Amino acid sequence: MSTLPALFISHGAPPLVDNRTWVAQLQELAAGLPRPKAILMASAHWESAPLMLGATEPVPLVYDFGGFPQRYYETQYKAPGAPELAARIEKLMPDTERVARTNRGLDHGAYVPLTVMYPDADIPVLQMSLPTLEPDRLLDLGRRLAPLRDEGVLIVGSGFTTHGLPFLRDWSEDAKAPGWSREFDAWTAEVLSRGAVDELADFRRLAPGMPYAHPTIEHFAPMFLTLGASSDPEQSTEQPIDGFWMGLSKRSFLVS
Repeated sequence: MSTLPALFISHGAPPLVDNRTWVAQLQELAAGLPRPKAILMASAHWESAPLMLGATEPVPLVYDFGGFPQRYYETQYKAPGAPELAARIEKLMPDTERVARTNRGLDHGAYVPLTVMYPDADIPVLQMSLPTLEPDRLLDLGRRLAPLRDEGVLIVGSGFTTHGLPFLRDWSEDAKAPGWSREFDAWTAEVLSRGAVDELADFRRLAPGMPYAHPTIEHFAPMFLTLGASSDPEQSTEQPIDGFWMGLSKRSFLVS
């Protein structure tokens, strides 16, 4: 069985599935991956401590957004549950990391990219919460999850490389990216290319465009889980998706 990479995906709101560029980029990324045995999603939209594991049988969707056309609330993604994966994660956690179960379904940070990557919904999916937003703790959590990659599990952190919604003035899809979004994106791309994970973890102090790029940090935090799950968090990342949507950076990356 092939070792799966770990991914960080900038997922966007539900209308992002209508953006041809993003869809094509994400489909191409998925087509280049070995087929996963199961998928583990960690989304910016589920912060909960202790570590929570979502529904396994069945796996409903959570329409955790408002103000969009009705068709976005009718999306279905009837993926199989992954109870064996949930049990495996529980065994990987130390006694100091309590794990709880819930019947919570997949939120849009999980299912929006999955509807593009694996539209047949035929791969078991499990969503886990982010029990913390602190980079060091998420890197450590990712390290504990890393053995799953050798077992055919695709680990995906789902967020958005910039997410300064309160500071957007143009809400059109092709809006010019604000300076703070462009500067933060360029800094992130360069730091990721050097594998400078310590600098990345200090983004609140070092990155240009802060705090506008991330007035709250939950959409940036998932990338530390992804990096922790890699074979080496200091590797140079492959960044197959870049560019902007509504002025926000949709940069995404994968690590071996």
